[in-house]
Amino acid sequence: MTASAHAAHLAELNVATLRHPLDDPRMTPFVEMLDPVNTAADGAPGFVWRLVEEGAADATGLRPAGEDVIVNLSVWETQEALWDFTYRSGHLEALRRRREWFHRHVEAHLVLWWIPAGHLPTVGEALERLAHLRAHGPSPRAFTFASSYTATEATRSSRPTPGHADL
Repeated sequence: MTASAHAAHLAELNVATLRHPLDDPRMTPFVEMLDPVNTAADGAPGFVWRLVEEGAADATGLRPAGEDVIVNLSVWETQEALWDFTYRSGHLEALRRRREWFHRHVEAHLVLWWIPAGHLPTVGEALERLAHLRAHGPSPRAFTFASSYTATEATRSSRPTPGHADL
């Protein structure tokens, strides 16, 4: 994990449903992109942390959302840092080709949320945020690039309203 002067960091989870098993030859181009893209993420400005399976270089072996679903969970200093990596780096090539490797999701497949700097989100926490987004739509608790909230808005919304019981 890299050091940061920010009080809050942005966590992100995205899930992708595989068209074929990772060892299928049709997945070879995706598998070959994993190391270069992950290396680029690790060195990207604003990168803090990413989920990696113990003893592996990535998290593709983890299947907490289903046997055919891979997860990517990472933490970034700012939303801008994540945006720049996602859309202004070699990662963009993987995005452009995603329909070759993954089924189209009908419901949200990406969720963003603010966490205190130094906190590493668990997969369970991430999947809960995705479920919240799917059930309730974007909010300061769980949002997307298209419907984002600031860390300040997230902090304000998590405080109990004076005079009301915490539910």
